[in-house]
Amino acid sequence: MLTLSSADLDTLLAQFFFPLVRILAWLAVDPMLGNKEIPMRVRTMLGLVLTMAIAPILPPAAHVALASGDGLLLLSQQIAIGVVLGFCLRVVFAIVEVAGSLMGMQMGLSFATLFDPINGAQTPVISQFLVLSTVLILFAFNGHHLVIAALAQSFIDVPIGGTLTTRGFVTVLHWSGTMFSTGLHIALPVTAALLATNLTIGMMSRAAPQLNIFAVGFPLTLGAGFLVLYLTLAYLPAQLDGIWSQAIEAGVAAMRGVGGQ
Repeated sequence: MLTLSSADLDTLLAQFFFPLVRILAWLAVDPMLGNKEIPMRVRTMLGLVLTMAIAPILPPAAHVALASGDGLLLLSQQIAIGVVLGFCLRVVFAIVEVAGSLMGMQMGLSFATLFDPINGAQTPVISQFLVLSTVLILFAFNGHHLVIAALAQSFIDVPIGGTLTTRGFVTVLHWSGTMFSTGLHIALPVTAALLATNLTIGMMSRAAPQLNIFAVGFPLTLGAGFLVLYLTLAYLPAQLDGIWSQAIEAGVAAMRGVGGQ
């Protein structure tokens, strides 16, 4: 008859419980697979499936009682590791939203908003369009596979155990600091084209004061913005590929810092 002692039960439970906590923490923040529009039941089932696939190949976990100080510290570490990876990926969508907000503001569409299912808030229409395009592009590039692979690799690079440090959070801050500069880089073609359009309209109104600037300027600005946005969409996948790779690298580095590695 097979019998399990309390120590064996704690070890077996820790073998699956702590990886599950890390994966669920990542799903709570991840902007793609952890989208708020996805039902909680589906996300929980996805976390269980990933745990059942990853946990058996992990090295044996150290014996730690769950209801103890070390167990709570280890639990906090798994939550922090999962959150920093998901947050680094969410910065990519924040970059796209910043770019869309800059474009929409220059095009005169800053007050036109739609509900964003990723963040659960109202966002400008251009930002919403770029966010949805980003999701489709990343799925087409198997970006979700890269994230799952990075999550599985994190259990090897940052095994369950160790100490909780703040070095990883500094890495997250450095990565999130690139949000505005990268967003401006994406929005630069549209912003430059609209600046030239506004200068042209200004010279036209100076040369012909009887010209109704409000009746002519808004359609020209809106049309030029959409035209340049359409032309620059061809370069968006390459930009997102590089940004997504940087986000995964920053997330892995941050997880190692949080895990004390």
